Amino acid sequence: MTVMTIEELDASLKRNERLLGLDLGTRTIGLALSDVMCSVATPLETISRTKFTADAARLVTVIEEHGVGGLVIGLPISMDGTEGPRCQSTRQFATNFLEKREIPILFWDERLSTTAVEKMLIREADMTRKRRAQVIDRAAAAYILQGALDALGHRRSP
Repeated sequence: MTVMTIEELDASLKRNERLLGLDLGTRTIGLALSDVMCSVATPLETISRTKFTADAARLVTVIEEHGVGGLVIGLPISMDGTEGPRCQSTRQFATNFLEKREIPILFWDERLSTTAVEKMLIREADMTRKRRAQVIDRAAAAYILQGALDALGHRRSP
């Protein structure tokens, strides 16, 4: 079940299920996990991509270990709002993953997420280039997931 809207994702979540944010890169997949209240995103890990089967198996393990009820996958839309080859690749990854594990998926616009996170890591955390490279993907996943959680929180507010 691919979820197209945040409303559908919200309706599909069971009590205490978490959301898992994904920042899909060509070499890595950044992961971030929400709390059970779906209000805060925390960077989790970075998967070094190998073959799809191995990457999917690791994601299934994370989903099961953490009680994940849905995925928020960053969609790399171009600055002009169009979808290019990276978006097609992201959508294909989701389609292939759904063949391995049925789970609600929400695509979330990730424009400038990596840039914003990198600037934050430089300014606020004063990280070296080497250390930034180690954490950037999971931090970008948290940034993407937090955007969706914030939108979800606004929906849930009275």
